[in-house]
Amino acid sequence: MTITVKKNLVSTSKYGLKCPNLMDAEYITIHNTANDASAANEISYMINNTSSTSFHFAVDDKEVRQGIPTNHNAWHTGDGKNGTGNRKSIGVEICYSKSGGSKYRAAERLAIKFVAQLLKERGWGIDRVRKHQDWNGKYCPHRILSEGRWDEVKAAIEKELKALGGGKTSSSKTSPAKKKTTGSSSKKASYALPSGIYKVTSPMRKGDDVRQIQKALSALYFYPNKGAKNNGIDGVYGPKTANAVKRFQLMHGLSADGIYGPKTKAKLASLLN
Repeated sequence: MTITVKKNLVSTSKYGLKCPNLMDAEYITIHNTANDASAANEISYMINNTSSTSFHFAVDDKEVRQGIPTNHNAWHTGDGKNGTGNRKSIGVEICYSKSGGSKYRAAERLAIKFVAQLLKERGWGIDRVRKHQDWNGKYCPHRILSEGRWDEVKAAIEKELKALGGGKTSSSKTSPAKKKTTGSSSKKASYALPSGIYKVTSPMRKGDDVRQIQKALSALYFYPNKGAKNNGIDGVYGPKTANAVKRFQLMHGLSADGIYGPKTKAKLASLLN
């Protein structure tokens, strides 16, 4: 049975604040709300306030509400203006997360079915599902994480997806960088990644080798200031660069310590060259 989505979309006059960029989504990101509001109230508050924070869907125990079109980005993952989570993922908030209880459990069950439906509609597999934590390290979806049930929730989504006739993995499309670099013989020269260990030190390490790391992270949407002067590439291995490295590591199964080393270099190179 198809889940009907009730739309209460943000006014186009607020696109510049809430969802300024067209988006060809590649992921679905799961969140737990920080309150006990219904889906209708969550969406209404989000589209009417003056904060840039936004998300596409809210799910409660009875319905799914939509506030942002899925062909526009939303600011929901905290990984920067050009972060992959913010620019390439559909945000799904599960309501009644603060207190939990029967209404939350019902909301989570409906969210599981709805996410499976989104995956099926797009021909995606479970590999496209992410938690907020994957993008910027925030402890979210907090209730699912605190209860130790993230793997359980993913398994439930996959089961629902298979029941809908989907379920194949779709990892060949999960890296935005591969789409950008395919067929370009110049990319290897553009991302001549340095060897060695890079971490935050005092004084901070500087130079063209650091710029190459920053350029590679920026190409993969992990470097946070792509719209700034010189794309934010300053050649300084400081907290900003270390945080981008850490988020990249989190996404790719590496030790998330913010230190650029051989394993991080190899993974970057595999995605860019």
